[in-house]
Parts: sequence; structure tokens; C-alpha cells
Amino acid sequence: MAGTGSARLPIAPVGGGRVGKDNRLRWLLGSSALSNLGDGIGKVAFPLLAASLTRDPVLIAGLSAVSFLPWLLFASLSGVLIDRVDRRRAMLLANSARAVIVGALGLLVLADATTIWLLYVTALILGVVETIADNAAQALVPAVVDRDGLESANGKLQAVEIVGQTFLGGPLGSFTFVVFAAMPFLLNSVGFAVAAVLLVAIHGRFRPAVTGPVPSVRAQLGEGVRWLRGNALMVRLAVFAAAMALATELAQALLVLYALQDIRLTEAGFGVFALVGGAGGIIGAFFAPRLSQVLSRRTVFTGAIVTCGLAFAAMSTAADPAAASLLFGVFAAAVVVMNVILGTLRHALVPDHLFGRVLGVWRTAVWGAIPVGALLGGLLAAQFGTRAVFAISGAVQLLLAAWVWFALAGHRAEVDTVTRPA
Repeated sequence: MAGTGSARLPIAPVGGGRVGKDNRLRWLLGSSALSNLGDGIGKVAFPLLAASLTRDPVLIAGLSAVSFLPWLLFASLSGVLIDRVDRRRAMLLANSARAVIVGALGLLVLADATTIWLLYVTALILGVVETIADNAAQALVPAVVDRDGLESANGKLQAVEIVGQTFLGGPLGSFTFVVFAAMPFLLNSVGFAVAAVLLVAIHGRFRPAVTGPVPSVRAQLGEGVRWLRGNALMVRLAVFAAAMALATELAQALLVLYALQDIRLTEAGFGVFALVGGAGGIIGAFFAPRLSQVLSRRTVFTGAIVTCGLAFAAMSTAADPAAASLLFGVFAAAVVVMNVILGTLRHALVPDHLFGRVLGVWRTAVWGAIPVGALLGGLLAAQFGTRAVFAISGAVQLLLAAWVWFALAGHRAEVDTVTRPA
């Protein structure tokens, strides 16, 4: 079947052996932790700043949609770029650019010169740069870890993402916003800058090995699309991931309104709400590799989706802030388990010289569905309220769980054995 791990072509980093790879993984994890800390601060500070400018649910949901719109428009092109350049250097430059952009926004907030439309423009630009940074980070993973360590490495990356974005970044974003509105954006800028500096310590060249003349951008993109279309398992996973992204974003785009209006948290309390989600994510990252060692990946994967749907359905009726926060933590844990399995399968199945392009096409579909879900969620909330949107989202996720169980039935052997040592 197309896409087996044996098709992978190597990146050519300097040095070798497990010790060298362990060191490179540590630096990558450190850089990812700090950049995700910046992301986490921004993901709380941006909607809080938007909510201070307007309480229109369509405009607030639209901000989330705009931040993900670049994945629909540029993810495939950035994937081609990642397959043509040194991936470490691309990630370093992208993080440096994000530091400058968000730092400039912080200065404008400090000068009280922001509008909701300025936030839209900034979110759009940051999203474009993020497609390069995130695609490069994902493409680096197989170069800094051995094949049988992919699941563990993906669990660690999910852990640092959750710690940075919600466990630390969320509370920091809300607490510092309360101190003064510009502070979280300035901290965000520092996080991106230090993340870029740490990448300097990853020695080596991380450009995909290419023989012969470099094809045109159009030809390279077409090659990635053809590979993905020819791998039935990856097609099913991509379709599911896009549908799941849309379904969850229906409600996630409205989390700030749910927290402030439905369960009546303060702005600082919203940070604690995010903190509980981060704790759930850490638990999910810890248990994901262990669960798939004792149960089939298909079972773990489907169970995680069911858990996500039930958690959002229960949040639609929760009145107590503690109960709602706990349910959000359960949802976060299940999402991380799902993402670890998806990431591991991508790294194992996609040939390295095609990884950027395949990931770009994947994220065009998957992350491109997020702004659609955000806008649809805002429109539904304007008509029926945020609680109804959480109920709808939960129901759709349960339907997706049933579909994915049957869709993966013919791929059980491949899903459960890929990347595992004989």
C-alpha cells in the first residue's frame, strides 16, 4: 500500500546516534514549549481584548475564524516551502517574525490604538507565519527521534503544547490582561523570540534529500496531493480530522462567551478555566502512548472521540463553573489522545521528502474547516445561545465517532502495527 514507512527518505542532519537525536529532541521540545507559551497567552489575550471592544458573538467568533483562515489559503504552499528549504531555519525565521508582529501589537495596545479590525488584520498575518512555523516543527520530528520513538515524541510534543498554550499560557494571558491589556502581548513576543534563539542549538542541516533538478512549486504540490489521494487510510483520517475540527470549533470559538456569560466567570476566572483544560491535556498526553500499547489504536481513537462529544454535550447543561471546567478538562484530555495517534500515523506513513506537502494539504482541509466552524458557531449562538451550540457540537462528534469506527475497520492491522518494533 502507498505510504508505508519504508518509503521515507532521510533528512541529512549533522551527527548521528541516539544521543545526538535525544539532544536535538530536547532543544526542539524547549523551543516548542516557549512558542506554545506565546501561542497560549495570545489565544486567551486576543479574545479577551476583542471582548473588551465588542460583545457581538459574530465578531468574536469571526476573530477565531480569521486566525485560522491562513490554513485554508496558505497551508499547502507553506508545505511546499518546507519541502524545499532547511526546516530548522524556516521555523527559526517564522518564530522571529511572530515575535516582531505580536510585539508591535502590544505597543499599539499600550498606546490605546487598537480596534476590532486591527485585531483581525494581526490575527490574519500571524496565521500566515504560523503555517510555516508549525509545518516546519512537525516535519522536524522524524529527524530528531528514532522510528520506534515516534509515539512517545508526539506525546511529549502534545504535552509541551498543552502546558504552554493552556496550563501556563492561558492563566498568564488572562491574569496579565487584568494587570494591563498590553502585557500579555509583550510576553507573547518574548516567548516567540526565545523560542527562535533555542533553535540555534539544533546543529545540522534539515533540508529534505532531493535528487535531480528541483521541480516547480505546482509540480511538487501535485505530487503531494497525488500521494495523499492514493493512500486510502490517510484520506479517511484527513476527512475525519476536517469534520472533527469543524465540529469542535463550533463551540470552542465561543469559549470566552460561554465562560463569561453562561457560567459567569470573571476574566481572571477564564484563565483558571483554561488551566483545568491544560491539566486535562497533560493527562491525555501522558496516557496516550500507554493506552495504545494495551488497546488497539482504533479502540483508543474512537473512545477519545466519544469522550469529546459527551464532554461538550454535558457542558451545554452545566451550571456550576467547577463542573463545567472539569468537563472541559476531560474534553482536552481526549483531544490530546486523538491528536497523538493522528500525529504518529502521519509521521510513520508519509515519506519524509513529501511530508511538508502532504501535511500542507492535510492542514488546508483540516485547519481550513476551523474558520467555517467558528463562523457557523457564531451564527448559531446569535440565534440559539452558546449552550445550544455546545449541545450541537457534542452530538456531531458522537456521530463522527460511529463513522470513524467503521471507516477504520478495513485498516485495523495497519493502524495498530505501524511504527511498532517487531
